[in-house]
Amino acid sequence: MPFNPRNLFPYFAGLLALAALGYAVTFGKLPPADFTFINGTEVQSIDAGKVSGVPEHRIIEALFEGLFRQDPQSLKPIPGVAARHEVSADGRTYDFYLRPNARWSNGSPVTAHDFWWSWRRVLHPETAGEYAYQLYYLENAEKYNSAQVEVRDRVEIELDDRLRQVEPFPRGTMVRGTLRDIIKPDEPEIPATATRDERNDFLARWKRAWVYVVDIDGEQRRFSPEAHDAPTVEKCLQVLLDFDEVGVQVVDDRHLRVQLTNSTPFFLHLMAFYSTFPLHRESIEHYGRDWTKPQNLVNNGAFRMAFRRIRDRIRLVKNPEYWDADRVHLNVVDAMAVNSPTTMLNMYMNGQVDWAETIPTAAVPDMLKHYQEHVRSAPMLTTYMYRLNTKRKPLDDVRVRKALAMAMNKREICELILRAGQQPARSLVPPGMEGYEQAEGVPYDVEQARQLLAEAGFPDGKGMRKLEILYNDHEAHKTIAEKIQSDWLKNLNVRTELKALEWGVYLDSINQFQYDVARYAWVGDYPDPNTFLDMFLTDGTNNRTGWSEPKYDELIAAAAAETAPEKRLQTLHDAERILMDGQPIIPIYYYVSLNLVRPYVHGFHTNVQDLHPLSAIRIDPEEKSRHLRALK
Repeated sequence: MPFNPRNLFPYFAGLLALAALGYAVTFGKLPPADFTFINGTEVQSIDAGKVSGVPEHRIIEALFEGLFRQDPQSLKPIPGVAARHEVSADGRTYDFYLRPNARWSNGSPVTAHDFWWSWRRVLHPETAGEYAYQLYYLENAEKYNSAQVEVRDRVEIELDDRLRQVEPFPRGTMVRGTLRDIIKPDEPEIPATATRDERNDFLARWKRAWVYVVDIDGEQRRFSPEAHDAPTVEKCLQVLLDFDEVGVQVVDDRHLRVQLTNSTPFFLHLMAFYSTFPLHRESIEHYGRDWTKPQNLVNNGAFRMAFRRIRDRIRLVKNPEYWDADRVHLNVVDAMAVNSPTTMLNMYMNGQVDWAETIPTAAVPDMLKHYQEHVRSAPMLTTYMYRLNTKRKPLDDVRVRKALAMAMNKREICELILRAGQQPARSLVPPGMEGYEQAEGVPYDVEQARQLLAEAGFPDGKGMRKLEILYNDHEAHKTIAEKIQSDWLKNLNVRTELKALEWGVYLDSINQFQYDVARYAWVGDYPDPNTFLDMFLTDGTNNRTGWSEPKYDELIAAAAAETAPEKRLQTLHDAERILMDGQPIIPIYYYVSLNLVRPYVHGFHTNVQDLHPLSAIRIDPEEKSRHLRALK
């Protein structure tokens, strides 16, 4: 059936003209792009060392490339900057040999030094990289990132003489030596009533007063991050493990060697993930925080950034310096910052975009029925969930958390609201992981939920304060939150208030634990249960629930060290069982991708991560011309 928006339901008729008006003016001022797509919410940053969102992922993947990249159809890792690699028999040593024609957009070569420096930056404690833990598989990487040092370690000391205080790079004067002693003042008395955060603050202040005795070229010198009266103690910014002790080594300009603590079956997938991509050192050191501005950006991927307009678009243009530029078909790409699914559909109906990343829930049945040739849908390795802030009462009580989970009718959410084949979730890890058995959590059981709530001291919800459900501003999230709000009131007499926030403010609220219940979703970064489970390690950067369980941490570490595949997966299953018993999250449903893609778009493949590299997409001009004429 030819795509004609006039045939679509009257529900969108009024919105169509309104939405089109705002975007038509913006489109009209620019020469058209070869390919225009909706990227969702506004991109927070393109600093690969600091972000973790899907909109950011798409742009970073277009601008940068790692040692490996993902096959656009199978998502298997295929060579990127690395032309080839070798792996030792024990699976712990990787040698990567870089392409001689891999270049930055300014024409300079991409070298092994660029990877070494970029990994050092993402692991540096001050970078606070959300995905720093993806490099913990390297020997001593976690020790470096967490600033752990022991007597007899080789250490690096940064003196307190930075020229600029805004970024950890460029750094102050660096000295290196062997740690001989740590002189510690008396450990502070921490009140028994102190929370975990308060306890951590006490310990952090105490550790700042430590004095590190370091042997440097036969001379013993003393350093401390805190100013001391003793003239023999030099003030420094930090004392870290010498990064040369971390398992990454530059053999020569085109040869990078990586040493892992244990054999890691998904390691090459990590090498295709953006947190491991190289960044351009000179640009970051020269421009500081402004290095990501289009006029300053130096990158090594298939595209360059022409410009960025906040709340409008990022325009990308083909990078002629990219080593595989001959096989990149698009010259100009526009990534539109649009958060409303209704607006997305309107723009798609008007022929303004070639790809819309989602469909409004109200429109799903009609689109699937009448415009199937435009819908690209597939199950995803993605779980939609609610986070529970276990630092706040009454959510610090696992009985309350379980009661909320058991009083939520997830099947009705899938069948009455979403209606695109989504499945209710009772585990964090979605189906589709080969050889892995999910550890299911509590079922929908209203009577048991009421009993648990009563045991926690809130019979029939009495005495329970109103909870706030936080979500990023999006129509589907609002509809789901309203359904859950209704379920909890009807089933438990628990009252809630809904709060929608713009994406950046929403993320800040979660990072600062300013929430009770918060909507979240996680897309698997690679096809292994670990990509979901390692989020919830104690103090993990993507945990953000306050939940901590030492046994869980031990099992995740044991799985990382396990070389027998079946035993490793069983260990991860056991860890997931502990997570679901602790209930710091409520898995709600497993995603199904719902993309609207023009028939003339080729190289767009449905896959379990809903990733679609722009470098693989091509447009048939004749097909596009015929299609757009049919819209008029």
